[in-house]
Amino acid sequence: MSGPIAPHGGTLVDRLDPDLTSSGGPSVTLSARQQADLDLIGVGAFSPLEGFMGSEAYESVVESMRLPNGLAWSIPITLGVSSDELAAAGTADRLELVDGDGRFLGVIEVEERYELDPTREAAKVFGTTDEAHPGVAGLYAHPTTAVAGPVRVAARMGLDDASEKHRLDPAASRARFDELGWKTVVGFQTRNPIHRAHEYITKVALESVDGLFIHPLVGETKSDDIPADVRMACYLALMEGYYPSDRVVLGVLPAAMRYAGPKEAILHAIMRQNYGCTHFIVGRDHAGVGDYYGTYDAQHIFDDVSRDELAIEPMKFEHSFWCKLTGSMATAKTSPAGPEDRVFLSGTKVREMLGNGEMPPEEFTRPEVAQILIDSYR
Repeated sequence: MSGPIAPHGGTLVDRLDPDLTSSGGPSVTLSARQQADLDLIGVGAFSPLEGFMGSEAYESVVESMRLPNGLAWSIPITLGVSSDELAAAGTADRLELVDGDGRFLGVIEVEERYELDPTREAAKVFGTTDEAHPGVAGLYAHPTTAVAGPVRVAARMGLDDASEKHRLDPAASRARFDELGWKTVVGFQTRNPIHRAHEYITKVALESVDGLFIHPLVGETKSDDIPADVRMACYLALMEGYYPSDRVVLGVLPAAMRYAGPKEAILHAIMRQNYGCTHFIVGRDHAGVGDYYGTYDAQHIFDDVSRDELAIEPMKFEHSFWCKLTGSMATAKTSPAGPEDRVFLSGTKVREMLGNGEMPPEEFTRPEVAQILIDSYR
């Protein structure tokens, strides 16, 4: 297998079958999250999964954060099907998978039907059963009867034009890293524009590896998150002006956000290993939302996972800020400044500034990025 690190489980799964056509059989309409999951299974981003999980894997992941074979896996990847579609399918052992417009996406070879337990899954995976949590709300919105089995993927999930230009599947990203001669690669997950704090931690990480893989998530996110096409423009502007061109690759991850905090940090790391990363940045409140998770819970969870269970290595960073004393980005580990000389700006505050047409200060974001954001808000 090409790349500096083996895929999770040792083999990069490939379930793409572009020549597959619809036979007009019973079908299942996939939600946006399910479409993203299907796409990630198809290209091997979810290796070693070859399809949607059966009951044994579901129970193992919910209870122990492991697949039945002992590999780390933190969030169930299941296919809940509505009662009407199940009734129409009868005992069919092959179901077609379609999107909301009826577009044929692929098939699942049905090996099992079983009942999910969304309340227990929410408590174990998200750490809460509160429906105000967007990930829990998304979980509860799906049907509770699952069908399981291997899939074949005929059509890819659609992306906006800006994201499509940077679609880089795991086999392609691995080939790109090989072409660049990178033996060590750090992946950076983001669903926001890269601000000065992000720029700082990615560059600190880049000091100790061969290359940086900026890998924004461009699947379904919360309604108040910044749209993917705007974020892509921000990434490109930053890469052009502030990163060495031969040390950075930009790709996109067509995954849906679940906002599961620590458990999602593990899943994000697994996917980046499959894309060929040897290291993965885990910062403050990774994949968190609201006050559901502790500031560094997503870092602590990696202490419970051995390198036999997950080979990629986490790189843990503290909350960074602009230090008035040194005139640079820093963390509590490197800055002598007291609280009054540390400039923190929250994403909420920045969105307020943008909404008012105010340019965020350079201590928070580069002016080129700020201008793109202001233009988008207008």
